[in-house]
Amino acid sequence: MKSTVNEIRQRFDQDVERFSNLETGQSATIDAPLVLDLITRTAAAVNPGATRALDVGCGAGNYTLKLLEVLPDLEVDLVDLSLPMLERARQRIANVTARAGRGFQGDIRDLGFEDGRYDIVVAAASLHHLRSEEEWASVFAKLYHALRPGGSIWISDLIEHSNPKVQALMWERYGEYLAKLKGESYRNDVFAYIEKEDTPRSLMFQIDLLRKTGFRNIEILHKNSVFAAFGGVK
Repeated sequence: MKSTVNEIRQRFDQDVERFSNLETGQSATIDAPLVLDLITRTAAAVNPGATRALDVGCGAGNYTLKLLEVLPDLEVDLVDLSLPMLERARQRIANVTARAGRGFQGDIRDLGFEDGRYDIVVAAASLHHLRSEEEWASVFAKLYHALRPGGSIWISDLIEHSNPKVQALMWERYGEYLAKLKGESYRNDVFAYIEKEDTPRSLMFQIDLLRKTGFRNIEILHKNSVFAAFGGVK
């Protein structure tokens, strides 16, 4: 049995510090600093006149802080399951801008947003908690409708591979990365909570879903092992 939403929330409530380093990002994610830079700079390049953004699964606010470096007048609404995460994000963001957006503590599957409100949506290390194909389709559609025409969505996340042999190879490489980073015990801990909590889908599944939802100009920004950064324009 996979973790419930409440179980996932409780873990993140206790894990705020790990998500609060703007220089390293979430260390368990391969190439986290690179992807953080790629997504925020791409969003700014595609929507240079953006005034509003939505950060889905904002954690401690790293993606919003990076967006504000390149789009300083941006107003960003924040979504996170964890109230301590959301509070830390709002605290950090208030230190750099007076244009703090709204905060939504809750599950993206249950929240509603005004159609056409945002120029940019970012979702980092959050959508892999979606379960059924119906949930994936519903959330992608929700985020599509929340964007203005010409707005863009950028996703950074854990992915799986459709071919079991490729998945095994990439998973082995990820394990080597984790063990080198902080040791075998850390690798085992990360693997355990991924097995318990996460239900990632393949990159191609998500690219196809972006197209089916209505996004155009799909772009893959980066892929390394079991992580990818990608997005599209409405």
